[in-house]
Amino acid sequence: MHFASRPKSDPTHDDIVMTLRAKPGLVLVPGLLCDELMWRPQLAALAAVADCWVADHTRSETMAEVAADALRDAPFEKFALAGLSMGGYVALQMMRQAAQRVLKLALLDTTARADTSEQTQRRRDLISLAERGRFLGITDALLPLLIHPSQLANRELASTIKRMAKNTGRDAFIRQERAIISRSDSLPLLPRIACPTLILCGRQDALIPIALHEEMAARISGSRLEIVEECGHLSTLERPVETSAALARWLEPSRSSVRSKSRRVK
Repeated sequence: MHFASRPKSDPTHDDIVMTLRAKPGLVLVPGLLCDELMWRPQLAALAAVADCWVADHTRSETMAEVAADALRDAPFEKFALAGLSMGGYVALQMMRQAAQRVLKLALLDTTARADTSEQTQRRRDLISLAERGRFLGITDALLPLLIHPSQLANRELASTIKRMAKNTGRDAFIRQERAIISRSDSLPLLPRIACPTLILCGRQDALIPIALHEEMAARISGSRLEIVEECGHLSTLERPVETSAALARWLEPSRSSVRSKSRRVK
C-alpha cells in the first residue's frame, strides 16, 4: 500500500487542528484477544481530554483489511491514534493507508518488525490448537508472557484477560492471528512518520522487549520513549495510572514540539 505522507507545515498546525474540537478524537486499537476492556482505565482517565473510540479489529484476515476497517469505521476525520501490541501493528498499517488523518501516534508494547519464521510457526500452532477445540486453554498458556510476574496472583487482572479472550472468541482469534502473520515489515515506514509519536513499553515486557521499542524511537524523528517500571506486556491494565498519565501528556498540544527523548515512569 502507498504511504500517504502529510505535507510539512507550520509546527503549530496540528495543535490548531487538535484544539479546534472541544476534545480531540482518539482512536484506540486493542491487542490480540483483547477488546475495549483493555482500554477501560484509559477510557475513564482520558474522558475529560479526549473523545475516545475503540476500534473493532476482529472482522478481517489481513492486516491491510483490519486497518481499512478501522479507518472506515472511525467517527473522526482526523484523530490521535494509539495501539497496543497487535493494535500497534494495525496503527502502523493505518499510517500506511491514511497518514494524513492521524494527528498523533502512540505505539504501546509493540514492534515495527514483521514476525520471524519461528514466530509465524508459533502462531500457526496456536491456530491449529484453536481449530482442534482447545481455544480456551490458549490464554492460560500465554498469561505468564502477558503480565509481570508480580501480577500473576492478581485475580481481577487475570479474570479481565480471560474475559476479553472469551469475548473475542475462537473464530475472531484465528482471523487476528492470520492478519498478524500477513503484516509487512514496518521498519522502512518509520522515518516517514511526521506526527508527534509516543512509544511506551513495560520494562519487563516478555513478548516485545525494550530494544525493539528503542529501535522504533530511533527511527521516528521527534518521538518520545516512555518505559513503565515493574510492568509486562499489558501496560494499560497492569499500570493504568502511569500509562494513562503518559497518554495524557502525549495528547497535550505542546507535545507536538517535543524532541526525541526517553523517560522512565515509576
